[in-house]
Amino acid sequence: METNKNLDFENCLNEAKAFHGDACAGTILGTRMAILGLNLIGIADPKGADRKDLIVFVEMDRCASDAILAVTGCHPGKRSMKIFDYGKMAATFVNLKTGKAVRVWAKNKDGDQVMTREDVEKSPHTEAYTMQPLEELFATSEVRVNLKPEDLPGRPLMIVTCATCKERVMDMRHVDLDGRTLCRACAAAGTYYDELEKR
Repeated sequence: METNKNLDFENCLNEAKAFHGDACAGTILGTRMAILGLNLIGIADPKGADRKDLIVFVEMDRCASDAILAVTGCHPGKRSMKIFDYGKMAATFVNLKTGKAVRVWAKNKDGDQVMTREDVEKSPHTEAYTMQPLEELFATSEVRVNLKPEDLPGRPLMIVTCATCKERVMDMRHVDLDGRTLCRACAAAGTYYDELEKR
């Protein structure tokens, strides 16, 4: 399946390696995952003719995400890559023109075994991931992704101001609560950071 000249494995891996910094096991898996996903949804030229027809949802914030970004040309800043950090070696590829969407994930070959960092470092599988047939590495499923207008690339559809923190909130990421417009952090009464000093 990895025969498209724009999606040649060696070329794609070299791009991923240049972007990520090395060709680790995650980079190899991400590269092969991206090529497979693109082929399954009919995207042949993700950085050229098909660049506006693709959105990718990645489910990890690790090496594979960098490889998927390098191969597909999708970026969070372009709103064509969405990151849901579920800690899973998985991604969903969506062809916006046809509506076809396919989720690709790495098969679990370790059963219920808990692996520590030391376990992972002992067996990086880098060469094996390069050589194994795709069907041994990945499972796939056609899926439906409910894309809303505010999730698509392009200029913001709306910008509002949070009534509590006074910060601006784009793309309908706000919450209307008791007649007030709030950012999600203020509505949930919590952020991922603790403010030390306001400037």
